[in-house]
Amino acid sequence: MSGRVEGKVALVTGGASGIGRGCAEKLAAEGAVVVVTDIQDHLGAEVVAGIKAAGGKAEYLHHNVTDEAEWVSVIAAIKAGHGRLDFLVNNAGIGIGGSVLEMALADWQRQIAINLDGVFLGVKHSIPLMRASGEGGSIVNMSSVAGLKGSANMAGYCATKGGVRMFTKSVAMECANARDGIRVNSVHPGIIETPIWITVGAATNPGANAPPDLDALSAMAVPMGVKGYPEDIANGVLWLCSSESRYVTGQELVIDGGLTVR
Repeated sequence: MSGRVEGKVALVTGGASGIGRGCAEKLAAEGAVVVVTDIQDHLGAEVVAGIKAAGGKAEYLHHNVTDEAEWVSVIAAIKAGHGRLDFLVNNAGIGIGGSVLEMALADWQRQIAINLDGVFLGVKHSIPLMRASGEGGSIVNMSSVAGLKGSANMAGYCATKGGVRMFTKSVAMECANARDGIRVNSVHPGIIETPIWITVGAATNPGANAPPDLDALSAMAVPMGVKGYPEDIANGVLWLCSSESRYVTGQELVIDGGLTVR
């Protein structure tokens, strides 16, 4: 099957690398016009160039998701350039680990600003443009298995991702009550090979001088015995954006190789 989101317009935050990049590439490959945003301008431009080289349609915008004025500008640019917005993938996020007793308030607040405030601002400013088309839309908020279960030395990260999970459900009910056709769901990745492990790894393996060996970690912790890749998450995001999930809202899609079941 191809062209599952043909003619649609998607916004993917944090799309310059990792899961965001995978989502942008997957949505573009299935026919969407993808607006990739990030603060890593060089990498973002590379993602867009790759999508175009593969025959897809994409553009890049610099975007700090914690800045409300930038959200207003990004949505205005999408409205001016495309006239509509069908999908929002609120993916931008960071991971700051460490003991709750030693975490600086500034780090706590920065993680909340990006992981939670950024999701709130995305929803707040994207829904009006989605509603304007009269055709509904799909919002996918990137949470984590850390939003479902606690982890030592990851209290701040778990708090933000748990917040994304419940925020998603509340917004899903608000949109359902408005009968606007906008579906809102969260995705919860497990151990996925992405750059976030450079920072998260220090918390999961205190004293180590390098990121954790994800293959070894997965063999020990994941029932399926292997790590995941951005494409595994992107496939789930694509499904949530497509009409195939037309009757799904307020749900959490866990993609973790069985990690949270154990």
